[in-house]
Amino acid sequence: MNHLLSIEELSREQLSGLIDSAVTLKAERGNHSSQPLAGQTWAMIFTKSSTRTRVSFEVGVRELGGNVMFLSSNDIQLGRGEPIIDTARVLGRMVHGCIIRTFAQQDVVDFADYSKIPTINALTDDEHPCQILADLLTVREKLGCWDGKKVVFIGDGDNNMSRSWMWAAKKLGFELVIAAPQECLPPAEFMHRLDAPNVTLTTDPVAAAKGADIINTDVWLSMGQEGQAEKEALFGDYQVNSQLLSHANDGHIVLHCLPAYREKEITEEILELHADTIFQQAENRLHAQKAVLAAVAK
Repeated sequence: MNHLLSIEELSREQLSGLIDSAVTLKAERGNHSSQPLAGQTWAMIFTKSSTRTRVSFEVGVRELGGNVMFLSSNDIQLGRGEPIIDTARVLGRMVHGCIIRTFAQQDVVDFADYSKIPTINALTDDEHPCQILADLLTVREKLGCWDGKKVVFIGDGDNNMSRSWMWAAKKLGFELVIAAPQECLPPAEFMHRLDAPNVTLTTDPVAAAKGADIINTDVWLSMGQEGQAEKEALFGDYQVNSQLLSHANDGHIVLHCLPAYREKEITEEILELHADTIFQQAENRLHAQKAVLAAVAK
């Protein structure tokens, strides 16, 4: 495994193996049996703001023995229009790996191609693979496994989180229901490429929640969409609240990748009721990403 660019590109075995590794690394924290990044320096290029992603990757690189430098787009020539392929060819000669959080998926792909160093997608508009790894680790810890479980994603059905969940469902075989307004369901072209009969779409959040074991949600407006009042207005019936969760299975868990906008996509009551799971999910970003770093380190 040379890079982590998307869940789509992972095999079932690679996806499961990363979760297994994350379990081990979490148990070994503070007493790791190896330092796969010893003597290495990793760059982090972020053109989107971050709390969990930045902190977890910086801590993770250091805990695996490496050094890390954070580069916002304002710090480097990307912010003045230098092509990503030129930045890639420069950094590829100086650092040992790169973690990129940006808008276009193609930028991450191009960076990996031109830099020739391990490259990790820390979020693009298309996918958020590191978050899904953390989510799956949380499901494993809370419910034992995802086999035979019904997973529901409620909110924007065509954002990076919902798409990453769909690819994970295809790889691992669990049932996934995406509940979103008609205007926010994934397009037919994507569903044709996905080709996963275990993934279904609906505009009915109550129907989706019936018998659910895992309820996921995310902000209604992704980064870069702030202020789109017309889109936000579509989600009035898609809030994760006590009434919706009354239809889920006993023992269900609620996931939110954070940040959360209370009383919009999730109520204050439900977020606090499930805070232990949601903040365990946030912590698991560290352990899942350490698994990725160890897997791609050369």
